[in-house]
Amino acid sequence: MPEIQFTIRTTKQMQFVDITQQIRQIVHNSKVKEGLCNIFIPHTTAAVTINENADPDVVDDMLMELNKIIPLSDNYKHREGNSAAHIKSTLVGASETIHINEGRIKLGTWQGIYFCEFDGPRSRQVWVKIITSGNS
Repeated sequence: MPEIQFTIRTTKQMQFVDITQQIRQIVHNSKVKEGLCNIFIPHTTAAVTINENADPDVVDDMLMELNKIIPLSDNYKHREGNSAAHIKSTLVGASETIHINEGRIKLGTWQGIYFCEFDGPRSRQVWVKIITSGNS
């Protein structure tokens, strides 16, 4: 299956954008019944994660705590001034792989997929690869 790419335009320096529906649509359009969906973020200051999407306060709490652990300014040597974004991206991670079962991504009841911006606002890419189990 070919790789699917889509663009996200973030509006804040740090922001989590729910991309669950876009991923569901890509999987649906692929017509794959059984397999894996890999989501990859090709940026060194952004990431992807799976977490609760029922209560928006969870995202706010995650951003608050990430800023406590990795402050925006902390005598970093990187000249661009975005070292904290690089560190956050590494901790959260550049990819997620989700099972596809009966043509749908398998997420827990409260789970959603989030693009994580740590150096915005920017225009960003999300790359999605659907891997069939061979039975699809």
